[in-house]
Amino acid sequence: MIFLDSNIWLYGYSIDTDDAKRNASLELAESPDVCLSSQVVNEVMSNILRKKLGTEPFVRQLIEELYADYPVLEILREDIRTASVLRESYRFSYWDSLIVATALRSHSEILYSEDMQHGLIVQERLEVRNPFAR
Repeated sequence: MIFLDSNIWLYGYSIDTDDAKRNASLELAESPDVCLSSQVVNEVMSNILRKKLGTEPFVRQLIEELYADYPVLEILREDIRTASVLRESYRFSYWDSLIVATALRSHSEILYSEDMQHGLIVQERLEVRNPFAR
């Protein structure tokens, strides 16, 4: 499994993104092993509305498509506890630690994110990769 952070999804939906980032994001989203969390869905929808990338009907349609096409993990109490441990161990922000905790629970081997340290291995089983790193 691979886990995609919200910034990867947003590059795929944005028309203002350079073509290389957009294409890389869309290619990752087409992988059969993609999963995401309800937090990622919420962050994507919030940014789409804030940046005026889509209307409420578009957001509703996108939510339905994401839930139909990908496993979407709901945030659990165990994720919130794990996130706290991750913040102490790795100094992640609150929201990043919750993304990482959910990615760990999904048994993903790779977390694609532009916001975290490229190449970091979390708990010896999850690699953070920036798909745009050179």
